Amino acid sequence: MKVLLIGSGGREHALAWKIAQSPRLTTLYAAPGNPGMAEYATLAALDVDNHAAVSAFCRDNGITFVVVGPEAPLVAGLADRLRADGIDVFGPSAAAAQLEGSKGFTKDLCANYAIPTGAYRRFTDAASAKAYVDEQGAPIVIKADGLAAGKGVTVAMTVDEALSAIDDCFDGAFGAAGAEVVVEAFLDGEEASFFCLCDGKNALPLASAQDHKRVGDGDTGPNTGGMGAYSPAPVMTAEMVERTMKEIIEPTIRGMAADGHPFTGVLFAGLMITKKGPELIEYNVRFGDPECQVLMMRLESDLLELLHAAATGSLNTVSATWRDETALTVVLASKGYPGAYDKNTPIGFIPADGDTTKVFHAGTALKNGELVATGGRVLNATAVAPTVAEAQARAYALADQVKWQNGFCRRDIGWRAVEREKV
Repeated sequence: MKVLLIGSGGREHALAWKIAQSPRLTTLYAAPGNPGMAEYATLAALDVDNHAAVSAFCRDNGITFVVVGPEAPLVAGLADRLRADGIDVFGPSAAAAQLEGSKGFTKDLCANYAIPTGAYRRFTDAASAKAYVDEQGAPIVIKADGLAAGKGVTVAMTVDEALSAIDDCFDGAFGAAGAEVVVEAFLDGEEASFFCLCDGKNALPLASAQDHKRVGDGDTGPNTGGMGAYSPAPVMTAEMVERTMKEIIEPTIRGMAADGHPFTGVLFAGLMITKKGPELIEYNVRFGDPECQVLMMRLESDLLELLHAAATGSLNTVSATWRDETALTVVLASKGYPGAYDKNTPIGFIPADGDTTKVFHAGTALKNGELVATGGRVLNATAVAPTVAEAQARAYALADQVKWQNGFCRRDIGWRAVEREKV
């Protein structure tokens, strides 16, 4: 198979690394890709917002399968255009991608199909939203309805914080994404990320992970796109996985099909495990970042075969096998992130792959032959080990070998699971 992978981050580097291991692969292209992906893929300087150009590239290069990494091209309808042109695609239609593209769409789906989630209301003006917050009190959650690069959610612990977050949305802090606001109940519990492949009818559970959203140790400071993750998440017991499939994933698959937009691709359920059980915080329609990196380190199966089965309606013919060990990744980010940070800072050294360790590139580029940091989240130091504590130690030992003066990382990724192991 000739395959085109869309994207340029750590998630896509992990997908490229795993796809490249498939015996079914003949050639892998990545658009636009990153320097780390160049080891496995031919990089293509494609404008992925130009759907006609992507389709023409596939036609000209004999590409029969496209894997879309990020959410924005999916919400914009890239998969629809490619399917219309006869190219198999891993990723949902624009209509199905609303599960991530509109928080309100997902909440309405949950209401219609009795999927457990926090109570909510949708608002298109600040005054009504604020009145509802005054009525409900805090803690409470404020979400910009549309795509806001992971930054449109405020877990407000005070009413004033909630009112300020509403102003941010309607004053344009998140652009068009904040034109509508969802206000929802605060869910108390432990968060987990759960992933399933879907082909419109069938769902194949993959694995769980736990992300660390706050920038600082001890889960302090502002939310980020994710400062590290580990897999599996101990809170996702066999019973909790079974309940999640039965109460959340399967009703979603049925509901999306019944509503006329069957979901194909990967369904990433952000869960809160409460006293009542699993409740849905939100859906994403692509692999998480940095969760994808730890999933790929644990996956033993042929990823390309699994993705193609999801794209072609044959998930019931495949299964996924996993390493029992824990995988853990530490994000090295530019100083200042998630606020302003310097770009194009030089990276002097990245350690080579080991048997159980790998550094994925998330926000890098080559400028005049020098590797530089171009993003907020730049590298993912990732390791596998029999215990969370060992995986954590290996990942930090790897991170500490990186020579990059403008980088920083949290020092406590996996702390909940490490504490559990001590009990």
